[in-house]
Amino acid sequence: MTTHIFSTERLVLRKMIPEDVDSLLEIFSDKEVMKYYPSCKNRNDTVKWIEWTLHHYKVYGFGMWIVEDKESGQLIGQCGLVLQKLVHGVEVELGYLFAKQHWGKGYATEAAFACKKYAFNELGLSKLISLIDPQNKASLKVAKRIGMTYECTVIKWNKQLNLYCCNSM
Repeated sequence: MTTHIFSTERLVLRKMIPEDVDSLLEIFSDKEVMKYYPSCKNRNDTVKWIEWTLHHYKVYGFGMWIVEDKESGQLIGQCGLVLQKLVHGVEVELGYLFAKQHWGKGYATEAAFACKKYAFNELGLSKLISLIDPQNKASLKVAKRIGMTYECTVIKWNKQLNLYCCNSM
């Protein structure tokens, strides 16, 4: 079974595997990286996240994918598609989360743009959303750079979030 999904100029996006637990835990346990999430994750939470993601691949054909630096092969983050239940129905969210040492290098924008193209061109989706904490300026910039626009404010995970969206052409 191949885990490779697609590549960009500098990145490889692939399916998560159980052996990613230590690298993901490093990201999920960093308080600064997880600042806008409900909480950090411990090892058990990370194992459950990988299991949930593997199930998502089987059921829906997509999920959050591991992002690796093409040159070094190092796991630098995750980016992909997940279903989100909102008041008005279920939407496909484009999400991204990278290790702090890889911030500011354009990796999130590169991976998110590639996921957007994949969602529209390969999966045939017609709309994507991103739920972003209004204080998370870096994530807001990524959403705008890949062509997403502000649609509304929603309450999710007991907090107010900006919902950005884009439609396929």
